[in-house]
Amino acid sequence: MFEAPKSRWLVPHDADFRVDDARTAPPKNAPSKKECKQRLEELKDRLRDLQRVLYADDRYAVLLVFQAMDAAGKDGTIRAVLSGVNPAGCQVFSFKQPSKEELDHDFLWRTAKDLPERGRIGVFNRSYYEEVLVVRVHPEYLDAQKLPHRPKPSTLWKERYRSIREHEHHLARNGTVVLKFWLNVSKDEQRRRFLSRLDEPEKNWKFAAGDVKERAFWDDYQAAYQDLLRQTSRPWAPWYAIPADDKPFMRLQVAEVVVDALESLDLSYPEVGEAERAKFDEMRALLEGED
Repeated sequence: MFEAPKSRWLVPHDADFRVDDARTAPPKNAPSKKECKQRLEELKDRLRDLQRVLYADDRYAVLLVFQAMDAAGKDGTIRAVLSGVNPAGCQVFSFKQPSKEELDHDFLWRTAKDLPERGRIGVFNRSYYEEVLVVRVHPEYLDAQKLPHRPKPSTLWKERYRSIREHEHHLARNGTVVLKFWLNVSKDEQRRRFLSRLDEPEKNWKFAAGDVKERAFWDDYQAAYQDLLRQTSRPWAPWYAIPADDKPFMRLQVAEVVVDALESLDLSYPEVGEAERAKFDEMRALLEGED
């Protein structure tokens, strides 16, 4: 079964993790923005090649989960890292406010139906983790979920963590590589990015007043992230706490983790059997005979 590639951003599964200790900015010895962009282009080429083999091999699926505070750069990172991948081999789904149909199912249903097929890379822009993030910060949202049994909050979150761990372990046992990225943006940087959405006309469409109002719950979200990262980072479904204040650096770190994970798999192009190979000369003769 797949195990997480090593990275300085890997959230440990056997120790207490503190969000206050997680970096939002690159370390002092980080490469320059130009170097990050150049290296990302190299990794995109490598990822393109690996995705082709993944598709041909047809035994593994890859699920990339992105969670972050608003304006951390999820959309841009997904676009930057995967822009070289064949669109036929990549699926991106965004999960926002659940629909009536989704509320009539358990909280894992709406994402389970969009899991990637073998040979493909699936991307969740937000995910089932919203059920232990925004719903935890705003427990009134539980009223719409029509739960027949609603335990006290501490028990409810523990039950949901357990469901998520079991769900991801099941996926890993059956060939889905689960990689989860928490893009860790600082409150000051989020404020700067919100202001740029107001100041720059081409970014106005990104602005939502509700995002600014959610800043009042910043500490509550950080506490929820700390709990879920501790509870659900496992070797077969790791979390990576990626500094998100510098976008080129953030995108490079995500790309490195994805490429390292794919390179750790025993991927190969299918071998043609002797019976099929024996037909090659016959087919070549037929094709050349058309001249």
